[in-house]
Amino acid sequence: MADEPDRILSAAEVAAWLRERIRTGRAVQGQRLVEADIIRETGATRSRVREALQRLESEGLIVIEEFRGASVRRFGRDEIRQIYRARMVLEGLAAHDFALADDPARKAQLVELQERLNAVENTGDHPAFVRANDAWHALILDGADNDYVRGFVERLRLPLYRLLFSAFFKPHRIDDANCDHRQITDAIVRGDASEAERLMRKHVEDALAAVIEMEDVLPQ
Repeated sequence: MADEPDRILSAAEVAAWLRERIRTGRAVQGQRLVEADIIRETGATRSRVREALQRLESEGLIVIEEFRGASVRRFGRDEIRQIYRARMVLEGLAAHDFALADDPARKAQLVELQERLNAVENTGDHPAFVRANDAWHALILDGADNDYVRGFVERLRLPLYRLLFSAFFKPHRIDDANCDHRQITDAIVRGDASEAERLMRKHVEDALAAVIEMEDVLPQ
């Protein structure tokens, strides 16, 4: 990001850069975030880097300790369960409200995304499936037309995104997830709000089970 030498990045831009590194796993749980390294890579001032770190601490993404500095927050199994249980409620609500919405254009988009998921399901192209999966979930949040639900879900998903990505490499995980997708898409398009909510809650619960099984990547 330091390719714009005439412009100093804002604290918000530095925070966004750090969030993306955490989301994609380039900054892993427990990794130290050294101010000097961030300044070198972003070209931001020390004061703005510190402000960005404070923002991420307030969001629960990092911890700042006296004498040790900042590091990416570690999430234990109990915290991961809490995050996914919150997602079950919020994404279930989003599916429910999208099903009730009079929004044929967005529902047509959902069908198109489902067709894209179906097309890549058995190709072995895990990154392509993850991208389509992200777009599918994002469209359902948009379709609910609730900025608070969208914001909370995005905040909950971000720190564990890399775990979600890794879970798709488990045998049959993509098949199981897309089976859920097809049923949820159908319920939303038909306007069956209660069924859409029930299925989405189950879908997120299944995702939690897949993540929890990854003993080798989860902290105790």
